[in-house]
Amino acid sequence: MRESSEARRQRILAVTASRGTVKVSDLAEELDVSIVTIRRDVEELARLGKLRRGHGIARSLTPVAQPAPVQATNGSIALVVPERHTYLYETMNGARRRLEEAGMRVVLHIAPQVRGAERPIVEKALTEPVQGMLMAPRWRTFEEEAEDDWLADTGVPTVLMERRPSGHLRAMNSVCSDHWYGMYLAVKHLTDLGHRRIVLAARDDSPTARVLRRAFNEISAGLEDAVTVSSAPDGGLVDVLRRRRATAAVLHGDEDALMLVQQLTHAGIDVPRRCSVVSYDDVVASLGSIPLTAVAPPKTEVGRVAAELLLRKLNGEVTAPERIELLPSLKIRSSSERLTVS
Repeated sequence: MRESSEARRQRILAVTASRGTVKVSDLAEELDVSIVTIRRDVEELARLGKLRRGHGIARSLTPVAQPAPVQATNGSIALVVPERHTYLYETMNGARRRLEEAGMRVVLHIAPQVRGAERPIVEKALTEPVQGMLMAPRWRTFEEEAEDDWLADTGVPTVLMERRPSGHLRAMNSVCSDHWYGMYLAVKHLTDLGHRRIVLAARDDSPTARVLRRAFNEISAGLEDAVTVSSAPDGGLVDVLRRRRATAAVLHGDEDALMLVQQLTHAGIDVPRRCSVVSYDDVVASLGSIPLTAVAPPKTEVGRVAAELLLRKLNGEVTAPERIELLPSLKIRSSSERLTVS
C-alpha cells in the first residue's frame, strides 16, 4: 500500500513551498503516482486554500524569493563529502546544480574514510576565498560527532546535509531526510501486506542507521515478532530469518538487500512468496534480478534545499538556525507481496 493521501499532499505542499511553482507532471514523477492522482490532490489542496492551481501547474500561495546570484569572484562554495559514498553523491549533485544555477563556483573536497579527516580538509579549504560551505560529515559514532564541535565556528555560513546535529552542534543549519518516516513507510507497507514477523538488518556505523534502528523499535512494537540485527553479508541473516520464522526483512542499504535476495534464492527461499524484502536507500535497488521495493529518501532534493538555504544565508535572509526535514517516499517493486498463509 502506498503512502496515505494526506502524507502525499503534505509532500506536494512542501515541494510547492520550496519551488514556488511546479508542474503537475513533475510532481507525479517525483512522488511516483499517476498524474490523475496528483491532479485530484492539487484540486483538493486548492479547494482548501492551501495552494493555487494553474494550467498543469501547482503554485505556492506565497512567492518564493530566488536568491540573487553571488559573483564567483567573491569566493567559491566548499562542498565536503565522504569518499565512496554513492548515497551522498546524489545529495552532492543536487546541491551542485542549484549552486551553479545561482552563478556560484563549487569546489569539491572528498574526505577519506579516516577518523578526523574532515577537519584538516576544511581548514585547508578555508585558506582560499570561500563564501560558504556545504558538508556531509561521516560521523560513524556519537563520539566522532562530538569531536567535530569545531564545525560550529568555521567562520563562514555552513549548512550540514543529511545530518541532524546534536550537542554543541545542535544550532547549526541542516537539511536532512526524515528517516523515521521512511522506516514507517517500510513497516506499514509490510504490515498492510499481512506480515507480522519482520527483521531489520542495519549497520550501526552511520547516523542514518542509528535513526532507522530506533524508529523500527518504536514502530514495530505491536508486531508478533520484530528484531533488529546487524547486517550480515556472510549469509548469517538467512539463518536469522529461519530461526525467527520471519516472513519479511528490511535492510539498510541496497547492496545488503540485493545480497540477501541472492542468498535466499540460493537457500531455496522464494522472494517474495516466502520472504518479502524491502531496501532502504533506493540507490541501486531497482537493478537486481528481482527489483527491490525500497524506501527512497529525497537525496537530490536534500542537496538542492541545502544549497538554497546556504544561498539565503549569504543574502542575509536567514538570521536564526534552520533545521529542515524532507519526507522519503516508497517505491513498490517486485520484492514484496501479500503474505499467503499456507
